[in-house]
Amino acid sequence: MLPYLRSHPSAKVSEVAALFGVSERQVIRDLQVLWFSGLPGLQMGDYIEVDMEAVEGEGIISVSNADYLARPLRLRTDEAVALIVALRTLASVPGSFERGAVERAITKLENAAGEAAQQAAAVQVQVDGDAVADVAATVRSALDAKNRLHLSYWVPARDEATERDVDPMRLVVVDGRLYLEGWCHRAESVRLFRLDRVLDVKELDVPAEVPSEARPRNLDGGLFQPSPDDELVTFELTPAGRWVADYYPYETAEELPGSALRLQLRARDRAWVRRLALRLGSTGRVVAPADLSAEVTAAAREALAAYEG
Repeated sequence: MLPYLRSHPSAKVSEVAALFGVSERQVIRDLQVLWFSGLPGLQMGDYIEVDMEAVEGEGIISVSNADYLARPLRLRTDEAVALIVALRTLASVPGSFERGAVERAITKLENAAGEAAQQAAAVQVQVDGDAVADVAATVRSALDAKNRLHLSYWVPARDEATERDVDPMRLVVVDGRLYLEGWCHRAESVRLFRLDRVLDVKELDVPAEVPSEARPRNLDGGLFQPSPDDELVTFELTPAGRWVADYYPYETAEELPGSALRLQLRARDRAWVRRLALRLGSTGRVVAPADLSAEVTAAAREALAAYEG
């Protein structure tokens, strides 16, 4: 709609509604959203400006500060696929708001992207919402009622089930997986809980009391966001192990002979590094710190010993 308004100054609300097949009320609601829109880094005065005035009983629309959207944006196929997958994941969440809007957006994207995008999304990604449907429904209910939850949660790093009370803050989708973010009374901090690792969940008849200082995590950069205080680990990766650089944030990457790669990344948990090193097998190894390299070697030998006989 915005590119249309930029190329048609003083358009009438009734004409825009008829052109896009929506109600005049919806047009006005969408225009009100635009008042708070703009490019990253801009100040309030730089946001899109929308003026609506009545002329002879007709609503007239004027838009400014939106030259960068003078024509419709075009998505590449991979961008369209990423959006389709994200929307399908969102649609699989029980109790999601505006499910109809999500489904309409999926249909529009599939029609615009063409058959190639539909096939890529269907073949490469399968969103499994059934596995966590019951858990998600309980979490959604607690969020709506602002009630506390009790979780039995499996911690893979320690291979143990933990019991904890959590005041829910939101449901989020990260890398195609559903997470509950909330204030954990056991940790006394904001925590993310992967729903497929929730062994049992109960909504308690207790009001949730999220502390005022609790803030949702910024997940724009992904789930794993290293800290400068985390341990610096050096991997040497063969060409078959270079995928690590695509999946995890790193500090330095040095090309080695034969298309190998030396990668330095921050790790908060040595158990995670050991699991990653064992997963890499012969396609990568930890070279520093030396004691962590020794731990990985010992873990590999212990795993191999389990197969003897």
